[in-house]
Amino acid sequence: MSAEAADRVAAVGNSRPSTPLQTSWFEFLLDGSLLEKHLQKSNPDPAPVQLIIQFLEQASKPSVNEQNQVQPPVDNRRNRTLKLLALKVAAHMRWDLDVLEKGLTIPVLNMLLNELLCVSKVPPGVKHVDLDLSTLPPTTAMAVIIYNRWAIRTIVLSIWLKFVFSSNTKCISHLQLKEQASDSISVLEGALRLKKDFYIHTLRTLDLLAADAAANGETESSTAGLRITADELHCQVHYDLGGIFFQQGCTDQPAYEKAREHFRQTKELLQKLDSTLHVHLDEKRLAGYWNACKALTGAPDPSDSQTTPYDQINSLIRTHNYQALVEAFTKDNITRSLPNHFRRSVLREFLHKVQQGERGLDEVCYKLCVCNAVRDALEGEVLSIRFQQLLLKPSKRMVDFMLEVCTRSLEKDRPSETSRRNMANFMKTLCESLEDLSLVFVVSSHKLFMELLKEEERKVLVEQMRKRSATINLSAKPLPSFYDIPASASVNIGQLEQQLILSLEPRRIRQILIELHGMAERPFWRVNSKWEVPPDYINVILGIKDNLTKDLVYILMAKGLHCISIKDFTHARQLFSACLELVTEFSPKLRQVMLNEMLLLEVRAHETMAAEGSRERPPPDLVSRVRGYLEMRIHDLPLRQVVGEECVAFMLNWRENDYLTLQVPQSLVMTNPYIKLGQLLASTCKELPGPKESRRTAKELWEVVVQICSVSVQHKRNSDGRIGLIKHRESTMGILQRYKILESPHTSF
Repeated sequence: MSAEAADRVAAVGNSRPSTPLQTSWFEFLLDGSLLEKHLQKSNPDPAPVQLIIQFLEQASKPSVNEQNQVQPPVDNRRNRTLKLLALKVAAHMRWDLDVLEKGLTIPVLNMLLNELLCVSKVPPGVKHVDLDLSTLPPTTAMAVIIYNRWAIRTIVLSIWLKFVFSSNTKCISHLQLKEQASDSISVLEGALRLKKDFYIHTLRTLDLLAADAAANGETESSTAGLRITADELHCQVHYDLGGIFFQQGCTDQPAYEKAREHFRQTKELLQKLDSTLHVHLDEKRLAGYWNACKALTGAPDPSDSQTTPYDQINSLIRTHNYQALVEAFTKDNITRSLPNHFRRSVLREFLHKVQQGERGLDEVCYKLCVCNAVRDALEGEVLSIRFQQLLLKPSKRMVDFMLEVCTRSLEKDRPSETSRRNMANFMKTLCESLEDLSLVFVVSSHKLFMELLKEEERKVLVEQMRKRSATINLSAKPLPSFYDIPASASVNIGQLEQQLILSLEPRRIRQILIELHGMAERPFWRVNSKWEVPPDYINVILGIKDNLTKDLVYILMAKGLHCISIKDFTHARQLFSACLELVTEFSPKLRQVMLNEMLLLEVRAHETMAAEGSRERPPPDLVSRVRGYLEMRIHDLPLRQVVGEECVAFMLNWRENDYLTLQVPQSLVMTNPYIKLGQLLASTCKELPGPKESRRTAKELWEVVVQICSVSVQHKRNSDGRIGLIKHRESTMGILQRYKILESPHTSF
């Protein structure tokens, strides 16, 4: 890098900690051997996926003619070389779609794979489904297969997202790509009929193509690439086809049968292969797909010597044998073969059915909830909010069932002392939570209660229960004592409301609300007028049907936001984490809302540390979460604009310029002016150390800033004919109003 370029880099520095200078994209154009040396490093900077982004960004930049008109990218030697460099990086990564999909956005990966089709001499203008793969050169056929694998994977991965991306010069929407799914499936099914080995482009074969401009796919480069055996390719293709058929099963039940068959063959090939170096799939996801297909199709697995606990549970749900399902959950409290997260997901599925209007499932829900609560208690876990809500309005039948589950869950020859102690604590919790003393007596007189609690413990607990109520004995009125005289309900509520205002401990907040709802049915989220949640979320939160849950979500969020405002990030994390755990049980929408707010919390916490002198860069996980937020597209999800704004400021502050210049979705740039401004700033900072073409991006930034900051002057002709100044007005031409950018505290650039 020249001294002039180095000076320009230094000129854009700021108070942020400096990092080693990255190798610039244009240096790879100047030195043909630099790319391989760079990729061989243990931790290359820029990383491979970032290099692909930089190369394709530069190769696809529009040009400006003498009339200052924007023209399509020029097809010249420089741009062709840049595209080839991007392909060589992907070849170094062995065309691993898992890695490429995580690091590249859909538009960039689409551009990359179209270049692969081009250099692999795939006949232009011919639909892939009309090609005979068996007659194509190996690397040509492989390019077609990779592209169509990516096409169906994109449909599976993007089912909840909306996106638009470019293919050559045409726009292809997600819907259009979905309509082409049948063609891609046909192409891949055709690949499964080929029994020969395949070859995929490497750095060497791409160099051969570059050296021989007349190469037509039949030169040495076609078979000099990386060899992929038929079994390796078939294993990968079966897995990808299984994914698309599984997704289609939502609207086409027979598709689950096809998915199951593809996953079966994937499993068989995995066992057959000595090495899976060229097979890139998630074996845990494969196992999940397999179990789901068996549950949905009801077909037995000949390779399984016996059915798994998952199979049994799914079979009971499918056949509506709910009594046996509850029985299985009760027995599992002893064997503990089902993970807690699976048991909770089954309960959530039934709760969702109830919310959708299915009748007759309330009893199943409460019994599964009780079984899960006993399992949590045995393992020393915190009892769920759902179970706490059950205890607000219990019946004797429900309490009897709880005691039955408790007894059967300890049906071992010698239960551990830990299990016995945890169960004793659970029964004490029952007594303390039940308001009806007749139900407390049912628990305290039960055989298991007598066995697990010592006599002294039982006496203390019963006395506490007696003091808590003024209606212990309706037949004989005892002498009044301090504890027997009921305090005014309004005084009790007032004291609890004061504690609710002051408390920052989520479990205590929950307990106070449970007590308050036992005394009065009213919206306690209104107790403190200073509790505020963003207007974007109000309707979603107030739409929660259960009043206790509604109060708890609102208050946890409001208190968490207040803690962030005073930079008490420790309590904010605790409050938000509790809220996330709560809403995950019943609302995917609120779960994503909380994840977004927790991201904003971490961004502000890290920026606060930097402002106080910390030189530590943000962890990669945080940067990845910020990028994920900016790319997120979920229908009907309330989004706060400030989250996007601060995510952009965060990326600018930590010089993630490559990402902002290309990978932020264009729709977000068009709808959020802060992101548009951030993109211009990033483009300018990125181009400053480079060649003279940086002047164009700097000019665009300057024009936007002038529009934002300019004022218009209005004049009025006086009675004597002279022109007088009457008012300055802010320009309305800018993407932002001037006061908004001047007051924004988020960026330090």
